[in-house]
Amino acid sequence: MINPFKKTYTEREYNIFVFLANMRLFSELNYKQMAHFIPHLHERTYEKDEVVFFRNDPSHALYLLRKGEVSLNIDINDTFEHLTEVKAGNSLGESCLLKKAKRQLNAVVSSEKAEFYVIPQENIRSIFEDNLKIKSKMLEALAEIYNEYNSSLFSEYRAASGFFNLQLVYRKD
Repeated sequence: MINPFKKTYTEREYNIFVFLANMRLFSELNYKQMAHFIPHLHERTYEKDEVVFFRNDPSHALYLLRKGEVSLNIDINDTFEHLTEVKAGNSLGESCLLKKAKRQLNAVVSSEKAEFYVIPQENIRSIFEDNLKIKSKMLEALAEIYNEYNSSLFSEYRAASGFFNLQLVYRKD
């Protein structure tokens, strides 16, 4: 039997749900939970070589890459070391889920253009305040992402026979 009180969604909303469901941060959310983000998705287009964000910028938004590619790099002295290419269907700036976080890398559009959904941090924090299950699921996904990153970092460190001083990572002054 059809439930006349069940929330229905538009085709556009369903397309957004499918897009979000394929992203790590949103993969454990159901459509009802994802729907909280839809009013806060701002469409942005960047051109080739345009900077999405710089290292040390405040992390004030989450970027969901719809089309195009973005190069992640880190500036060391006067040069930029290329780290990876982020392809459509991935997110950038996940650190905005954390309070007072800063960007760790530079993000620059490497394709002819890149299209994003951008969600401001203040909207994410508001959703988190009102929906603890959403907050829990997304922060757990973020912890898994960071854990995988740490595993890769330590694996590469072992393979490079301790090319840098790992003790400095844990030093708190």
